[in-house]
Amino acid sequence: MQTVTRPRVLVADDERVIAETLTIILRKSGFEATSAYDGEEAVAKARSWKPDLFLSDVVMPRLTGIEAAMRIRAELSSCRILLFSGMGATSDLLSQAGVQGHDFEVLAKPVQPEALLERLEVLM
Repeated sequence: MQTVTRPRVLVADDERVIAETLTIILRKSGFEATSAYDGEEAVAKARSWKPDLFLSDVVMPRLTGIEAAMRIRAELSSCRILLFSGMGATSDLLSQAGVQGHDFEVLAKPVQPEALLERLEVLM
């Protein structure tokens, strides 16, 4: 019997309802998904779980989604990154990441499930 591997998506958002809702949507859409509730937890989970994609809010306590994405990318170079944000401060954080050689795509919050799934099809 052949085992079908589903793409693994790690979702990070300090708003637990958003993280869990996106995780459920992804699971129902054929992905293997799990949640983290801040950037530090996301980096730790990524090390052990090895996701194919990291989907994260930008503005979170302890470690921003951008900082987490940079750390995850440094350790898991094949992991794709997709960020989302509803905050105006995001552009400053993205500019700082750009200076360090990182370019991230950002979806606007609230994330529409259909738009997210369409984007994931392209990325995966």
